[in-house]
Amino acid sequence: MTTVATPRTTAPTGAPARSRTALDWRIRFGVLSLIWGFSFLLIKVGTEGYAPFQVTFGRLLFGTAVLVAAMALKRERLPRGARTWGHLAVAALLLNALPFSLFAYSELTIPSTLAGICNATSPLWGMALSLVALSEDRPTRRRVAGLGIGFLGVLTVLGVWQGFHGLDTTGTAMALLASLSYPVGWIYVRRTLAGTGASHLSMTGAQLLLATVQLAFVTPLFTTLPSRFPVVPLLAIVALGALGTGLAIFLQYGIVAEVGPTTAQMVTYFIPVIATAAGVAILGESLTWSTPVGAVIVLAGAALTQAKARR
Repeated sequence: MTTVATPRTTAPTGAPARSRTALDWRIRFGVLSLIWGFSFLLIKVGTEGYAPFQVTFGRLLFGTAVLVAAMALKRERLPRGARTWGHLAVAALLLNALPFSLFAYSELTIPSTLAGICNATSPLWGMALSLVALSEDRPTRRRVAGLGIGFLGVLTVLGVWQGFHGLDTTGTAMALLASLSYPVGWIYVRRTLAGTGASHLSMTGAQLLLATVQLAFVTPLFTTLPSRFPVVPLLAIVALGALGTGLAIFLQYGIVAEVGPTTAQMVTYFIPVIATAAGVAILGESLTWSTPVGAVIVLAGAALTQAKARR
C-alpha cells in the first residue's frame, strides 16, 4: 500500500546510509511487507465500529503524528514555497486522502483479501498510464505482455466466467479505483515535485499533514460524531495510522535511501499474499480457488511491467 511517490530522478543512493542503519534493510523490508499486508485487516476491523471517513481521518492523524516526530528527531524542516505546497495538496489527495477513503468504503462490502489483491493492480495501472503520460517510459513487448497478463489475472480474481456472481461490484470498483489513484499521483509528483531540493521525509510529512487537513474538512460533512467508541476498532485505527501509515512510510523512506526505489517497490508483490493470509486466518474470510490463482497471475503481470528493456 504505497502512500508516497518517490521520483526516480531524486532518489538518493544507498552506500552511506548502510553504515548508519541498525537493522539490515532486508529485515526492515520484511517488517514493511507485514505492516502493509495487515493494513487491509485493520481497515476491515476499523470500519466495524466507525464510518469509513472516520477510519481514514484517524489513520492520517496518527500517521502524521509519527512522521512529525521523526522529522523532529532528524531536525527536518517542512518544505517552503506556495507552489510546492499547492502541488503537495494535490499529491495528498491522490496518494492518501482519496485511495485511503476508497479502500475503507470498499471494505464495507468486500473482504479484506480482495481489497489487498486489488491494491496489487497498481503497477499495472501505472504502466498503462506511463505509456501515455511519461515519454521516457517506452513500451516493450515484455511490458505490454505483462499488462495483458495482469488484467487477465484481475478477471480471474473477479470470476468473470461466472458473471461476477456473488461479487459486490461497487465495493470492488472502489478498491480498483483506489489502486488507480496511486499511479496517477506518482505521475503527478514526478512531473511537478521532482528536484525541489527538500528531503523525501520532509515532503512526505507535509503530504500527510495536508491529507489530514483535507479529511478534517470532509469527515464532519458526511459523518456524525460516534455515540460510543468501540475499543477494538479504535485500536485498529491507531495501529493503522501509527504503524500502517507513519512507521511504514518512515521504513520505506529508509529503504529507498539505502537500496533505491526499484527494490523498495518490490514490497507491492508481498502485500496481497500477507493480506490474503491475514484475512483468511484471522477474520475467517472465505477464499475460492480463483482468488489466489488470479492473484498470482496479477503479480506475474505486474512484475513483467516493471522489467527494464535490455540495452
